[in-house]
Amino acid sequence: MFGMSQRFAAIAALVAFVILVVGALLTGGNLGLAESPQRISFQIATGSTEGIYFPVGQTMAGLISHPRGVGRCETATVCGPAGVILSARTSGGAADNLRAINDGQGDSRLSHGDVIAAAVKGQGAFRRGGPAGHLRVITSLFAEDVHLVVAAKSKIHSVADLRGKRVMLGNPGSGAGVTGRAVLTAWRLSERSVRVVPAGAGNDAQLLRDGKLDAFFAVAGVPLDSVRALLADGTARLVPIDGDGRDRLIRAVPQLAPAVIAANAYPGAPAVETVSTRAWWVTRDSEPEALVYGITRALFNLANRGALTASHPSVRNFGLAAATANAPAPLHPGAARFYREAGILSK
Repeated sequence: MFGMSQRFAAIAALVAFVILVVGALLTGGNLGLAESPQRISFQIATGSTEGIYFPVGQTMAGLISHPRGVGRCETATVCGPAGVILSARTSGGAADNLRAINDGQGDSRLSHGDVIAAAVKGQGAFRRGGPAGHLRVITSLFAEDVHLVVAAKSKIHSVADLRGKRVMLGNPGSGAGVTGRAVLTAWRLSERSVRVVPAGAGNDAQLLRDGKLDAFFAVAGVPLDSVRALLADGTARLVPIDGDGRDRLIRAVPQLAPAVIAANAYPGAPAVETVSTRAWWVTRDSEPEALVYGITRALFNLANRGALTASHPSVRNFGLAAATANAPAPLHPGAARFYREAGILSK
């Protein structure tokens, strides 16, 4: 039989064991065995499935996610922090998505540099809600060219010729909507100067094909499949964005720069002067520094470069050289830490 001290020791041991079991159940532990990494969900809002953002976002999610038991993630820095699961999802307008992230209702999104800059400053579509001061960028991904797509048989040969024509600008808060309106302003055209076709009227490429639209703006990496199809069958052509109007546009929107859509970038199409911005991966300042650091480090791991650049031709020049140049919002501290280690930011 147990003595008093032995009974006390047994009871104490039993109590300690019960506490351990209950604690393990409550915290997801495994009773002292090697702990499983906690699952960390991190979403990337990308836009519609018709664009370039979605396939690029899907590729990023697949490369960086680090679920338990994935062999490739055993190599240091190839994947993100243990337990992180990234997922790309379709989303609506850029403005709404950026507001959601700023308000803590989303993890991250891909967006145009000029749209992010407008959000940070509280300009244009963001004027009513004020500056989005919590937005932070992770990296620049690739260049995006502004396409002015017009019906092949139309008499539109410059931005100025849009006056009185049926033009789809997109929602005011969409990427193409923000940039398209800036282009009109630079050419001293108001929305009343054109016959605006609302975004809800249907797909822009199909409306143009059906003869119900004269022109639309698209902001995307080259080539954009919907534009390629229109040019290939002679339904549409590209109109240059150049001259004094382009100079005024770039002065007004520093996130835009002169660019050329190269000859045969769309098979058989000539070179076209335009402007370009950059696609950026943006998150919120409240995301943990260690998480964003690990995600950024994995994204730039050379073992992932081939798969990432294969996700779309516009991503072929992805790399550290343009990762932080002319950032439209402050860098997230976790990303900045990686760039300091990589030697592209001063320590």
